Amino acid sequence: MLHNFGSINLDHFYRVPHLVHPGETLASRSYHVGLGGKGANQSLAMALAGGRLCHWGRLGRQDAWARDRLARAGVDVSHLLLVDEPSGHAIIQVDDRGENAIILFPGANHGFEPPALEALLASASPGDWLMTQNECNALPQLLPRARMKDLNIAFNPAPMSEAVMSLPLDACQLLFVNRGEAAWLVGLSEASDAEILLTALHQRLPDTATVLTLGGEGAWYQAGDVRHYQPALPVEPVDTTGAGDTFIGYFMAAQQEGQSITESLEFAAHAAALSVLQPGAADSIPPRAAVEHALHKA
Repeated sequence: MLHNFGSINLDHFYRVPHLVHPGETLASRSYHVGLGGKGANQSLAMALAGGRLCHWGRLGRQDAWARDRLARAGVDVSHLLLVDEPSGHAIIQVDDRGENAIILFPGANHGFEPPALEALLASASPGDWLMTQNECNALPQLLPRARMKDLNIAFNPAPMSEAVMSLPLDACQLLFVNRGEAAWLVGLSEASDAEILLTALHQRLPDTATVLTLGGEGAWYQAGDVRHYQPALPVEPVDTTGAGDTFIGYFMAAQQEGQSITESLEFAAHAAALSVLQPGAADSIPPRAAVEHALHKA
């Protein structure tokens, strides 16, 4: 079983000709609100891929529709709390090239207290997976306690911050990072070659497997001296929001059902490629049937 300690946000999308410049007022061509948050996106992707998981999260009571959407997709929401606080939300600009810029308000995602963490951990069994990102509070308390309980930890340190550097990352079995996050973790330039970043990550965290996602340049998996490369698929992106989360959810679902690393990377890459062809975050995550169809055509 996998437990996702993850954020749930309401995403406010604005379609703009270009990302707004400092001091500029820019008219949006369209606007809509959707389900988002890296945690919710990854849970939704994993469920749509056929994975089994429980989402650990907090959501404003007035936004219960977001919980219900996760439940309809197959996510166990029995440990998703509705609280009398504002939900987390994000303001997302998407430009004509499909690039995005995001402002994030944590809201209820930053309200976890120690008793609630202990109750969540009590619902997990040794050997289960804990997946988490950097959009909820209490990670310094959660990660060590999860290892004490013999949970396997998959961590996506996004959005990257200086606080991540002090987390017990060596407690993680699996790390998902993009180029910028990898460079920050190892103190190298973001322009560094991917294999240089992988070597530095292995030196810092020798016992932690790494998935390095590179957008249009593909993705790498590294565990010890073993590396696998997955090329990117040739697509013209409409909106890249949520593509990384789609990749992570599909990869974890594939691993859960026993697919090999190379199969999991290919499965996840096809899902991410389909996701960038649609606008939105959660709304862009494809169902498994569409991903399998794309794989058969490849």
